[in-house]
Amino acid sequence: MNPSSWVTRFGLEVAAGGTVLDVACGGGRHARWFADRGTRVIALDRDLSSVTDLRLDPRVELVEFDLEVGAPLPLDPASCDAVVVTNYLWRPILDDLVARVAPAGWLLYETFAVGNEQFGRPTNPDFLLERGELLDLARRHALHVVAYEDVVVDEPRRAAVQRLAAVTSR
Repeated sequence: MNPSSWVTRFGLEVAAGGTVLDVACGGGRHARWFADRGTRVIALDRDLSSVTDLRLDPRVELVEFDLEVGAPLPLDPASCDAVVVTNYLWRPILDDLVARVAPAGWLLYETFAVGNEQFGRPTNPDFLLERGELLDLARRHALHVVAYEDVVVDEPRRAAVQRLAAVTSR
């Protein structure tokens, strides 16, 4: 699967040589894209079986970690030039994810939103962003919102999503 157009659009702002945290990395489409651009990538997921080929890539660090068990995130605060999250929502860690973004770093978030029930999974409200929820997250952390969308997309499949590209203060 190709990387998200939202992530690649704003991911170009992340300097080569920086560090990107790919949260719930799945098959590694964003980890691969950022690594190919010369950034260091921390690919984090509870199951890394879909990215075992990246173990030999010196630009990629694979971290097996279950985000939903309540343990502290295995990264220092303000340690990443970008935190990337797509197709994943676990509200108890939202503030912790933002805390991992370094000064002048990027939060790139894109996931399913309320309204997605009409298009398919996920349908559980626990995994669907409420209207404006990513904007509320940005306000809570005084992030500068560069772009935000609450839209229905057709690619890679029809879905209701919210997208946020935001920068932390210097």
